[in-house]
Amino acid sequence: MASGLQKQEESKQEIMRIATSKHKMCRHLGERCDLLKCPVARNPHLPGQHGAKRRRAASEFGKHLLEKQKVRFFYGLSEAQFKKYFKAAEKKVGVTGEFLIQNLERRLDNVVYRLGFAPSRRAARQLVSHGHFLVNGVRVNVPSYGVKTNDVVIARPISFKNKYFQALVESVKKHKVPSWINFNTQTLEAKISGLPTSEEVSLPYNLQLITEYYSK
Repeated sequence: MASGLQKQEESKQEIMRIATSKHKMCRHLGERCDLLKCPVARNPHLPGQHGAKRRRAASEFGKHLLEKQKVRFFYGLSEAQFKKYFKAAEKKVGVTGEFLIQNLERRLDNVVYRLGFAPSRRAARQLVSHGHFLVNGVRVNVPSYGVKTNDVVIARPISFKNKYFQALVESVKKHKVPSWINFNTQTLEAKISGLPTSEEVSLPYNLQLITEYYSK
């Protein structure tokens, strides 16, 4: 019994450690990400005892770096992952920032989040990793999987036997989804009908600064 209680306590401490770390990052970046509860709303200062007195980097490089970090953290990507997405967008003819957002938004974990199946992208990533979703009838457990136009995304029928999904059914039906996703509230089937745009995503970030950051 003692061992079981000890493991529960360790698990709670680990959850608190992760949450605290994410909150510090939000305050460091000065932006609220997709967390349900975030201290940025009530305390926008930098983390630390003297956070209110500290100033953010005002240099051009500092501004570019901060903007890149905001978007990277918003989608929960490592530096290597984010750079890979940027390089892929840079190879296309057109506005690099627009292609970057398209690639990021079409990640399967982001689609699951946009559909309302998860309260955050981190949670959506976990659901995808556990194989709860099908793409065109095939089970996909890779969060970075990029959906394409006409792809159909749906939770596995067996997953709806899970209490988590059962509790979500009604809220998901009322959830507002982006225009590039056609969502059938009866079957809970989502069809990718187009490409996302930066205007619809409405990120509070300057994508041009990110392009300039990688151009240096």
